[in-house]
Amino acid sequence: MSNVHFITFEGCEGVGKSTQIRLLAEELGRRKVPCVVTREPGGSRIAESIRRIILDAGNSEMDDLCELFLYLAARAQHLKDIVRPALAEGKVVICDRYIDSTFAYQGYGKGLDANMVEALNRAAIGDLIPDLTIFLDLPPERAFMRKGGPDREDRLELMAQSFHEKVYAGYLEISRRAPERFVRVDARGSKQETHAKVLELMQKYGIL
Repeated sequence: MSNVHFITFEGCEGVGKSTQIRLLAEELGRRKVPCVVTREPGGSRIAESIRRIILDAGNSEMDDLCELFLYLAARAQHLKDIVRPALAEGKVVICDRYIDSTFAYQGYGKGLDANMVEALNRAAIGDLIPDLTIFLDLPPERAFMRKGGPDREDRLELMAQSFHEKVYAGYLEISRRAPERFVRVDARGSKQETHAKVLELMQKYGIL
């Protein structure tokens, strides 16, 4: 039985996280592996309400600290409502974004103090670090080309290209600091090629 139960997916906007999570969940279902798919920000009723505030393109004046605290508030509620109960039941939890998004977007992208971001993150999550994080590695300009441009309703996707490049650089730095947990998967190929690489990781970690 694998000790890996909490799996998170990370990557720039439009990299294909939702698709890869869906394909992985379908494969786990075929293998009769109980799993829960969720996302951040959001995943539960209160957290989804906070998500709408964060991503609303009409909230362009939102302060960076306000944004950080909203993410952390949504995370704390999401863990209480969804993630911790599922893990307690022995299920595999697959989450679209988690703590590394906060480091990449608010820390590297927005330039907030890294020590502050880490301390506040710890307050929100306690000791709940992912067992495995799959970083779908695709530079932001290629990811947006694949997606067909930013979502005009999503405040973060409308940020300048330079912001997304900083976020990507942040992810690369995280991969250097935590290579055993934070695993890079080349996402330049087709969705099926990327899925095959994800399945190889699942086999390596004993999940499949």
